[in-house]
Amino acid sequence: MTINLKANERLDDLQRDGYKLIQNSTVFCFGMDAVLLTAFCSIKDGENMIDLGCGNGVIPILLKAKTKGAHFTGLEIQDINVDMARRSVEYNGIGDCVEIVQGDIKEACSIFKKGSFDVVTSNPPYMTQNHGLTNPESHKAIARHELLCTLEDVVSAAAGLLKSGGRFYMVHRPQRLDEIFGVIKKYGMEPKRMRLVYPFIDKEANMVLIESIKGAKPMLKVEKPLVIYESQGVYTKEVHDLYE
Repeated sequence: MTINLKANERLDDLQRDGYKLIQNSTVFCFGMDAVLLTAFCSIKDGENMIDLGCGNGVIPILLKAKTKGAHFTGLEIQDINVDMARRSVEYNGIGDCVEIVQGDIKEACSIFKKGSFDVVTSNPPYMTQNHGLTNPESHKAIARHELLCTLEDVVSAAAGLLKSGGRFYMVHRPQRLDEIFGVIKKYGMEPKRMRLVYPFIDKEANMVLIESIKGAKPMLKVEKPLVIYESQGVYTKEVHDLYE
């Protein structure tokens, strides 16, 4: 299938089932955090999932390629990202099981039926509104800073959309762990599994992957650390295998 790319767009190979993704470097391109989140989360046969703030659709599309879930939904507020994600879904011929919906995370529980998803994922903005903000109207600023939704907005939406016993997977910054755990518990979920991600073995963690379960009892499993690079530009074997 041929595709007409718009200005500044490119078609990237996701290295899964031949799927490709339209990206625009002037808007925002997915990073390692999205790849790690899809590897960390578990979707069982026949389950339905939704990604909150799906950007250009990378997480629903990757999870379609990697799991046997029944249906994959992406919710995104920015027009330009919705357009790219929908065209990527069409290009890959997966419109029967991947849907991109335009809407606000804060209104997710009115857009979708409450308790209708088995799995919710999110790679939300990591930084608070005033942290290093330069251009609050830029697409990249919206992706990185809590301008259109806060951490609590995301967690509240996830809790509302999940079935009892459903799982919420999120990637975030370790510096906000205390806040993250507090908000997750506030909305009736329990952190059950966590993994810290380190750029190099001798550096501080710069990402954290968290699995929470709606209505579960407290007990947190901390998995072994994940190190991204052996040396500058060289992935560790574990990370390299994620792309195989």
